[in-house]
Amino acid sequence: MACTLLAAPGFLSLQNREVSGLVKNFRSSFCGKLVYSQCSTSMGRRFGNSNGSCLVVTSVFGRRTKTKTRETVIPEPDYRLPIVFLGLAGGLAYTNNLLPAAPVGLLGLLLLFQTTRVRFVFDDEALEVKVGEQLEESGENVFVGGKNRWKYSTFVNWELWWPNFPILVYFKETQTKPEGQIHFFPVIFNGKQLYDVMVERAGPSKTSGPK
Repeated sequence: MACTLLAAPGFLSLQNREVSGLVKNFRSSFCGKLVYSQCSTSMGRRFGNSNGSCLVVTSVFGRRTKTKTRETVIPEPDYRLPIVFLGLAGGLAYTNNLLPAAPVGLLGLLLLFQTTRVRFVFDDEALEVKVGEQLEESGENVFVGGKNRWKYSTFVNWELWWPNFPILVYFKETQTKPEGQIHFFPVIFNGKQLYDVMVERAGPSKTSGPK
């Protein structure tokens, strides 16, 4: 009995030091919790006595998940289409077909001007039409209204005509209106770059890529 009484303070002192250390460790942890349990457990560190009660310290560490953001892609300008129209206008004018030469020439000049300023900007979540070297916003769409920015998730389908020498890109989206809105743009950009990024961001097309 005397041995038991003499040993008791030492046991209590040791237990107090262990519990104190537990609390200290708990306070210094970034994200932890102190759990008192009446039953044994296999999780964490356990301190207990013969009565079966135990102190369990478990730590929960939050894991930060990094979301990979796709890089912004801007296809390079391509002057082949306006040059074709201007060449056609010149040929018509040379053969004295001035009446058709005038509108064809004007269309070629318009495309040439637009090629120098209009850019398709493919960011992580949407396609947006911007203008100028500073990539300024192009404002509202003059034909259907709304901002010239469409999320890839709203694309229903798209096509590139024609694969070998693309002159027109078409796509249909449900962002502008639920039943779907169709858009047509002249391909005044690098056709191969345009096709590749459209496949990556909006899914495959029925047509094959430009050669």
